[in-house]
Amino acid sequence: MDAALHFCRHKLLPKIGATATSFRCLSSCAHPRRAANGVAPPPTPLPLVSRLFQPSNLREGQESTELTCRSQRLMLQTGLLHPSNPGCFYYLPATVRSMEKLVRLIDQEMQAIGGQKLDMPALCAADLWRRSGRWDLMGKELLRLKDRHGIDYCLGPTHEEAVTELLASQANLSYRQLPLLLYQVTRKFRDEQKPKFGLLRGREFYMKDMYSFDVSEEAAHHTYQSVCQAYGRLFDRLGLRWVQVRADTGNIGGTLSHEFQLPADVGEDRLLTCGACSFSANVELVEEGRTDCPQCKSAGTLVESKGIEVGHTFYLGTKYSRVFQATFNTAQNKAALAEMGCFGLGVTRILAASIEVLSGDEGIRWPGLVAPYQVCVLPPKRSGKTTELINLAEGLAHQLASLPGLRGEVVLDDRTQMTIGKRLKDASQLGYPYVVVVGQGAAAAAEQQQFEVICQRAGETLFLTRDALTDLLSQVETV
Repeated sequence: MDAALHFCRHKLLPKIGATATSFRCLSSCAHPRRAANGVAPPPTPLPLVSRLFQPSNLREGQESTELTCRSQRLMLQTGLLHPSNPGCFYYLPATVRSMEKLVRLIDQEMQAIGGQKLDMPALCAADLWRRSGRWDLMGKELLRLKDRHGIDYCLGPTHEEAVTELLASQANLSYRQLPLLLYQVTRKFRDEQKPKFGLLRGREFYMKDMYSFDVSEEAAHHTYQSVCQAYGRLFDRLGLRWVQVRADTGNIGGTLSHEFQLPADVGEDRLLTCGACSFSANVELVEEGRTDCPQCKSAGTLVESKGIEVGHTFYLGTKYSRVFQATFNTAQNKAALAEMGCFGLGVTRILAASIEVLSGDEGIRWPGLVAPYQVCVLPPKRSGKTTELINLAEGLAHQLASLPGLRGEVVLDDRTQMTIGKRLKDASQLGYPYVVVVGQGAAAAAEQQQFEVICQRAGETLFLTRDALTDLLSQVETV
């Protein structure tokens, strides 16, 4: 079983001890940072649930028949998305926080293998696409438009032409500068005939697309493997079960292609895997009706499953560099065509697919690293007897938010006119990895104070002292 699902019990509790009784004084142990003049800066305001712009789009018992998958229903129901045009959505603040974290993870992995980030125009000249032959090949999926001068453009679904033309404009590119890996994270546009499944199949979405330029076919294959390994590390860090399968090169082109799939019943891709060897492929690459593995010495049987494509890699060779004359100078000072690859990750699709495969029907479960907020603190319902506990909860939230890894990651549910039960239900739906309930157990003397801690991913509830709680949350990994 995924170790991440037992993070609280198996990794942290042996270190902190769930029965720790020492008390850490909030006023004496909090060390605020001091400015150069010796005056402490004002504390960062806590995010308050009552102030978060996260409107509920659906009420219980009023679900639309158009909600065809779990992630779409949950993201709309909890106010992560709001529908706009068909296949287009408003990404609301919590979703943007999650997406920015995912992009930071992607940046880390891409830059670790030498990737350099840039940004290319979304408005692409039709001339480039005509030169590559894809203006007609893409058909109706290409969103086309004319400017006031009657010149044709498209809204880029991908940028092979643009990036290759950019490299071709660099007349003095040396072999010493290769491999060159350029990537961006931008909005993409495709005129899907039937947008569905929320962010899993839309007309406007975010994608990371990387393009590589190498001195030889051998070097290009080495880069290809390096990017594939980086993709695997990314999905491992997200705690997702994934599979890499051989795939058709489609209208991108090239001679080698792989998809990165998250196994899921709602997936639109059909995958074939062999139980006796490492062969796996999209069904489109295997002869229809074939059940034996063509590459298996043990005569293994192919088993079909479904998956959600979240990444795609292509070895392009000189398909585009030849058209646009993207060359580099060799050691012999001769011009040679660059060998290319391209590598895509569906940023918004990864978010939705993660929710699809990790969540239950009643609430969202995020990959821990990309949850919008890590911790939600719940004070009791307001009454004449709970004022001190409410103040205690606010102080605790500030203390937790001062931990180095949790700055900006702690939210206080200040809707104390509501019962704890109702707010717990909301917290469960929204999927905060950790929910801290300040109840009657916290009303005891300092040494006996205990807080209820709900670890959403692990499905565990713990009762911890303040020290134990602080130690637990200080070890939460953030990005």
